[in-house]
Amino acid sequence: MSSRPRAAIILAAGHGKRMKSEMAKPLHAIAGRSMLDWSLALADAVKAERKVVVWGAHAPAVKAQAEAAGAETALQDPPQGTGHAVQQAQDALGSFDGDVIVLYADTPLIQPETVERVFDALGDGAAVSVLGFEPDAPGGYGRLIENASGGLEAIVEAKDASEEELKVHLCNSGVLAMPAALMFELLGEVTNENASGEYYLTDLVGLARGRGLPAKAVKADADEVLGVNSRVDLADAEAAFQARARHSAMVEGVTLIAPETVFFSHDTVIENDVVIEPHVVFGPGVRVKSGARIRAYSHLEGAEVHGGCEVGPYARLRPGAELKTGAKVGNFVEVKKAVLGEGAKANHLSYIGDATVGAKANIGAGTITCNYDGFLKHQTVIGAGAFIGSNSSLVAPVSIGEGAMTGSGSVITDSVPDDALAVSRAKQMNKEGWAARFRRAMSAKKDKIKKG
Repeated sequence: MSSRPRAAIILAAGHGKRMKSEMAKPLHAIAGRSMLDWSLALADAVKAERKVVVWGAHAPAVKAQAEAAGAETALQDPPQGTGHAVQQAQDALGSFDGDVIVLYADTPLIQPETVERVFDALGDGAAVSVLGFEPDAPGGYGRLIENASGGLEAIVEAKDASEEELKVHLCNSGVLAMPAALMFELLGEVTNENASGEYYLTDLVGLARGRGLPAKAVKADADEVLGVNSRVDLADAEAAFQARARHSAMVEGVTLIAPETVFFSHDTVIENDVVIEPHVVFGPGVRVKSGARIRAYSHLEGAEVHGGCEVGPYARLRPGAELKTGAKVGNFVEVKKAVLGEGAKANHLSYIGDATVGAKANIGAGTITCNYDGFLKHQTVIGAGAFIGSNSSLVAPVSIGEGAMTGSGSVITDSVPDDALAVSRAKQMNKEGWAARFRRAMSAKKDKIKKG
């Protein structure tokens, strides 16, 4: 890694009309993270000490989100091409003396190691380093024209390219790195004398070569530099991320029974020897430790699952859920902001929210913690070894002591001492013959209505 300081300029000023959305294109998400945040995270990963997001006047939300993430911002209004966009960041960078990379807020899947190679090319003597790729169909991509020695000679936009240049398959991703002083000096020489009437960032290569300065193309996989301009592209980028995440998980020792049906978030952490059954979705903020099993059709978000746990099938873990070693959450159980102790079980049809459940406690089917009074949330504490009878309602705030039990169908409103039995339900009454009399009366009423 070069010792020179680094900065990143992230271009996010495009209108994104093909998205057909009221939301700015950079704020659309891949794997639970906005594309803008993907780019900012990439800049952080390569140790960029300065980050400037170039935004458009049509999308103040982009500016707000960038600044909330600690980036500086620069307005491009009106848009006049990528070269013009980068120029808008010059004032924000001020006297920055280091290498600058230009990234894009609609290209979310570039890996840090790829960007490192772009910077490495500068460290190896190139004045300009450009990230290229070889797509199956080059189409409208700009072409990277290399010379006989393997150096980069020019970038030619497809609409300005000759027939011979269009035969080149090495294409421009848009990502480019240069020393800051040289970048802004050459941008001052860029003109808009081209088919689009715009100021092209790509002209920097030709201008550098005109001074006899070397340029270099670094190659990336086509999937890595996939740009998003439409909902179709968004789905393609999501699919590319998921394919990468599934492959990585299996390489690291995770069993995916039906990989194509499992969906990960950008920050999902799954340790080795975890088994994930079909149709499982991981939202942001999930960690699953070695030896756990996530069964089919479960949804996890903001949750931590320890070793030896079993989740599902058809379970939902919401933010703040934590399952300690050996805990079990079964079918149609929802857990939110609650900790289940070691070996605790809620096997089916329960809601556990704002609660602490002790080790080896057993939560019967149909149990709910009534945690919300319409204004505030309240806590339920269930002691170790407690047994909660089926269809119990625990009205928080309430505590169930260690080893205590609740009778099935009880509504528990007061705390229960250790090892006590709490029963709170109406006494059963049997009214002999009532059902038969009711049927006769209702049948007669129905007949009368029909006869009218």
